[in-house]
Amino acid sequence: MPSTVFGLPVHILIIHATVVLVPLAALALLVAAFWPRLRRALGPLPALAALGALVLVPITSHSGEQLRARLPDNPLIARHAELGDTLLPWVAGLFVAALLLLWNDGWRPTAWASPGRAIAAARTTPARPVARGTTWVTALALALVLATAVGSVVQVVRIGHSGAKAAWSGVATPSAG
Repeated sequence: MPSTVFGLPVHILIIHATVVLVPLAALALLVAAFWPRLRRALGPLPALAALGALVLVPITSHSGEQLRARLPDNPLIARHAELGDTLLPWVAGLFVAALLLLWNDGWRPTAWASPGRAIAAARTTPARPVARGTTWVTALALALVLATAVGSVVQVVRIGHSGAKAAWSGVATPSAG
């Protein structure tokens, strides 16, 4: 992967996608988890957003390591890198929670063949009762969604704050050569 694009570090460009997609996936998953009618209408979209975030996090980390190699050693940058390494498990958990929620809800790829009908059905039919055998799975999925969504967003904020602190303190200026 190139380390710069038009003179800008790739990391600076990629983090914007990560900073937007991780909280967006978390929010979409929270809404889907706690609003069953909308969950059926959205189908796999929250899971796809979580998958996109899961793909972006290692790319962002890798580009950050490339940038770090060009910068002088500094404790602020080291702290940002340490925090950056903590995001992947949270986003992986978010994706697992999304898959668990889809599986527990009985979603299948054919269920999303006609989203217009799914939305209309969600408006007119009451939420289907959950089979007794999956009640504990539902509780687990909701708890996992809540924990990983909150954890992911908190980590994004912490990582972003430490990165901004390093950048605005003047230590994140690439060394010449």
